[in-house]
Amino acid sequence: MEKDKRTLPGGVKQFKYRNECVKITIAYLICGVLWIYFSDRLAYFFASSPTVFLAINTYKGWFYVIATAMMLYGLIRNLLKKIEMGEQENTYLSYFDVLTGMHNRRYYEMQMEVLDCKEKLPISVIMADVNGLKIVNDAFGHQLGDELLRKAAKAVQDSCRPDDLNARWGGDEFVVLLPNTSYEEAEEIVSKIKEKCSHESVNMVRVSMSLGWATKTESEESFSEVLKKAENDMYQHKIIQNEGLRGNIINIIVSTLYEKNPREEAHSERVGEFAVVIGRAFGCSEIVLAKLRAMGHLHDIGKIAVEDEILNKAGTLTEEEQAEIKRHPEVGYRILSATNEMLPLADCVLAHHERWDGNGYPKGLKGEEIPLEARIITLADSYDAMSSERPYRKALDEVVILHEIRRNAGKQFDPEISRVFVENVLKKAWIE
Repeated sequence: MEKDKRTLPGGVKQFKYRNECVKITIAYLICGVLWIYFSDRLAYFFASSPTVFLAINTYKGWFYVIATAMMLYGLIRNLLKKIEMGEQENTYLSYFDVLTGMHNRRYYEMQMEVLDCKEKLPISVIMADVNGLKIVNDAFGHQLGDELLRKAAKAVQDSCRPDDLNARWGGDEFVVLLPNTSYEEAEEIVSKIKEKCSHESVNMVRVSMSLGWATKTESEESFSEVLKKAENDMYQHKIIQNEGLRGNIINIIVSTLYEKNPREEAHSERVGEFAVVIGRAFGCSEIVLAKLRAMGHLHDIGKIAVEDEILNKAGTLTEEEQAEIKRHPEVGYRILSATNEMLPLADCVLAHHERWDGNGYPKGLKGEEIPLEARIITLADSYDAMSSERPYRKALDEVVILHEIRRNAGKQFDPEISRVFVENVLKKAWIE
């Protein structure tokens, strides 16, 4: 009986179709009660004579049995349909991946045992990994990531032959089992998959997969070893492909952010310039200055995950909207840390809203725990924000800006960097 039960949250178990059984029982009970109560009255009402009344009473039991049997047949038939549909759904979920429509790993492993035989040799396997899925999820959300997976899966399915078995291996990986297929034939299918991917994109991000393949030619050879060879081949291709692809995706993210919020582009350029000027006045090396310029352009890349309505809102942000905005350093960190080229900038982008007094976010770093570049970007970012017009206010007067920088030195800003900025860049006295 356990297989007829489903477990609900909290560990409570109930029969899956108990409600249907209750409905049938209640329907039958109501019919019985109504029959007992009204059958004699109806017989008396329709009988024109005692003889007719007696005849009706003789056959009304047959009528009740036939009517209730038909009713029960309809109710039970409906219940069995639901059971059959439930079983079909369970079978589908057992063997198919809901998101992509491909077979799942469980089905693949079952079929592998059947297909791994002498009659199917040579048997090839292709391993495929969707490139850039994590960074797309972080930047554009899981809905677009799911669409990327679906299009990649379709490219695999459309490239395979009727007897080939394709399945979602898990996460962003697919596997294709090719019975009676040589290494060269498998390579041709790989080329077809790449060709189909080249014509697919999601939100300007091209669908791309790293693929590896291997072939079993001898019965004694372990298929798990063949699968491992294909997997290793796939990872080697992934290392070669990913850096350039991730760099392209980051460029797309930046372009998309600037398209939906043009003010961000001008702001980022100014922050980069201010940061370089501050860094030079502070005595930073040319390497650090180059890093500051790049950070200025990328420090708000995480805002790609923030709704346009929040970014462009003219009024005061709600607590929920403020919390959404405060996520952008972490999102930016995840995006940039996905590529080795941008990794040196990731920690600084994560920290550009930390405060000298430790009251910033997301980690609450304090003083020199905050990377130097992040401390400079914080000041450059704040200076540009105060000196530029925003949807919710006009640009502040220079006197007010100077007052705010002096007042927040040692609180929000590094006090030494603040003083260098005021005295050496803005050419103003530190003491008011």
